[in-house]
Amino acid sequence: MTKIAESKIIVGLDIGTSKVVAVVGEVLPDGVINVIGSGSCPAKGVDRGGVIDLDAAVNSIQRAIEQAESVSDCQIIGVTLAISGQHITALNESGTVPLSGTVTNEDIDAAIHIARSIKLPDGLETLHIIPQEYKVDRLPATKNPVGLSGMRLQAQAHIIACHQDWLRNLKNAVERAKLKVDQVVFSGLASSYSVLTEDEKELGV
Repeated sequence: MTKIAESKIIVGLDIGTSKVVAVVGEVLPDGVINVIGSGSCPAKGVDRGGVIDLDAAVNSIQRAIEQAESVSDCQIIGVTLAISGQHITALNESGTVPLSGTVTNEDIDAAIHIARSIKLPDGLETLHIIPQEYKVDRLPATKNPVGLSGMRLQAQAHIIACHQDWLRNLKNAVERAKLKVDQVVFSGLASSYSVLTEDEKELGV
């Protein structure tokens, strides 16, 4: 059995209300992901995307992972945890920085950092921050302000957040199944990037 650390392999784990699914993908040289195995089983101990019985949830995760390992001939060590459900929330924030001439990439990073740093409601933590558009002074909004002259840059960003306790319980179940959580992604965002064209993403589909 091949350890994933020895290959360019990624593993997605989706813990849903009805089933737990693990998908193993090999990253090809051109960046395309080739699915080489998957496993699934009915979800026990899970309701509305959240863990309500830790032991039952751990058992479901282990069964799905074992199936995926058998099909892909890989030993799964870490996973990308895909999450969804009523505990996900989205909000729009902005960040503004002064300019010393023309807009640079560093200015953009600073404005996005300010948007990310805005205090969320209690109990929430940020999963993703997605830049939407930028405004330099009174100029129309743009996707790429680099090189524009002005006094200040404002970044508009879409923030996807989730309830901390809910996420902590999911992570705990995964770790109790002897897996490492490499990263957490909102499944709706992951799905959109797999099926939408670049133009559709630009339009906010």
